[in-house]
Amino acid sequence: MELFSPNHPLTRALSERAYTDLTSVQSAVLDPQIQERDLLVSAQTGSGKTVAYGLAMSSTLLGEALELEPAAEPQALVVAPTRELALQVHTELSWLYRYAGGRVVSCVGGMDPRAEQRQLARGAHIVVGTPGRLRDHLERGALLANHLKAVVLDEADEMLDMGFREDLEFILETTPHERRTLLFSATLPKDIVAMAKRYQRDAWRIALSAGPQGHADIEYRVIRIAPTEVEHAVVNLLRFFESPTAMVFCNTRESVRHLQAILLERGFGVVALSGELTQNERNHALQALRDGRARVCVATDVAARGIDLPSLDLVIHAELPRNAETLQHRSGRTGRAGRKGISCLLAPVSRRRRAEMLLQSAGLRVEWSGAPTVEDIRKLDQQRLLQHPILTEEIDEDDRAMAQALLAERSPEKLACALVRLYRSHLPAAEEVFDPGPGVPSRKDGPVPREARGKRNEENVGGAVWFRLNIGRLKNADPKWLIPLICRQGKISKQEIGAIRIHERETKFEIQAAAAEAFLLAVRQIKNPEGRIEPVDRNEQDHPSPHGASPKSPKPRYNPPGNKPQENKPQENKPRKNKIKAGGKR
Repeated sequence: MELFSPNHPLTRALSERAYTDLTSVQSAVLDPQIQERDLLVSAQTGSGKTVAYGLAMSSTLLGEALELEPAAEPQALVVAPTRELALQVHTELSWLYRYAGGRVVSCVGGMDPRAEQRQLARGAHIVVGTPGRLRDHLERGALLANHLKAVVLDEADEMLDMGFREDLEFILETTPHERRTLLFSATLPKDIVAMAKRYQRDAWRIALSAGPQGHADIEYRVIRIAPTEVEHAVVNLLRFFESPTAMVFCNTRESVRHLQAILLERGFGVVALSGELTQNERNHALQALRDGRARVCVATDVAARGIDLPSLDLVIHAELPRNAETLQHRSGRTGRAGRKGISCLLAPVSRRRRAEMLLQSAGLRVEWSGAPTVEDIRKLDQQRLLQHPILTEEIDEDDRAMAQALLAERSPEKLACALVRLYRSHLPAAEEVFDPGPGVPSRKDGPVPREARGKRNEENVGGAVWFRLNIGRLKNADPKWLIPLICRQGKISKQEIGAIRIHERETKFEIQAAAAEAFLLAVRQIKNPEGRIEPVDRNEQDHPSPHGASPKSPKPRYNPPGNKPQENKPQENKPRKNKIKAGGKR
């Protein structure tokens, strides 16, 4: 790798860090044709962008010199969306410019601003910070921008998503017009392109995030699950992969709190990151992950931005991301800088088409499978125990003496069983999970089987499928306990249940067509059901029910809690009135 002359300070710094090959983005920004030009770079999260723009700035800051001038007013400004990312950038640029005499100062929220002002007063070559804190120092005159030669916006799309547009525009308008502007982003939405046109001059565009190359270090998997078994699937995935550090994404703070409580109760070392945490609480959570006291982080999208955990090999999407860009940002927490990673999306059967559209827009072809089963995890546990250091390390005399004493009192089989129980006692128990099978048929997969589909008439317009439960008014049927029963037996959530019609000896209810096939499969696998559930065949939908009112007679739907079921009352035969619209025909 010949980037600079052998005696160049950056060459020495890269050699000490064992940089033998550059990533694609690092090679692209060093193209001689684009030196001193503004850059608009789209590259996968974790592809080595920090070192890339550090190398790209070298010609601007050093020129032909081998050492920077004594630190005075900053020559380069790097803006990052979060405190964690800014501090990581500070660390990376500090070692990269170490032998060039570079002085790098960080200015981030959560730190003492007066201490930062003192650091700036002593002089700096490069200042790294978050948008709000940098703007504050610029307005107060602590950060001088008159001699800036380069400005870098790192993770620009995230900064816009987080509401930093006004701060970014203030920074860019305050800095010299002739500066060099390097804009790095995982994605290039319209807002980013518009900002580039406004604040960059003849920018050279580099796009490396599209296509399969951008996902080469991340293995994507989609896990079919029942809507009621999200937590069980997360537990089994964490147990199956045994990643040193794993991140589980949820869409809301409430979901983060709930899942963290579930995992803590199961015995996992877990921390949570959401917008309600103070900076001090956030720091403690991240430190617990770094020093091994916790190995699972449950987080929202915003709270996880800018986090870089070197041993993070597994990302689980407990709830589907909003769009392909969010999927890419989430998954980019793993598979960073050449490391391999796994990204698992949990897809409830009723949301399969949503998941398919998400993967298609991200340009991913992914195999679908069920969650790891208890048997799968037991087999892996056996292999891991056989390879455990306690069985592979050399035996010393003290261990041998203890072993002989144990063998004198117990049989080898009992001792082996005790070892297995001791090993398992430190592991969270795997959960029984239901695999709904191929799930929702796509348009190319064909229709739902006729048995579960029934006839499409006025009762299932809109894609609902009717089922019956052999519990009616004679057994005090009430939606407030029927709904949990149906969800339990069919492995669905209440959102998949439509109309409920309670008859004398049975109850008929709708299930969304998207979930009907998996629902029927689930209820058929129950050995001792709380009630018999079966599809309503097409003939019964055309004729009155023998156990109650006909489908067209008045039937109660969801009765408010505490109300008694209403009896079907005969209706008086009233003459039908023909309504005529004004100016129209009858």
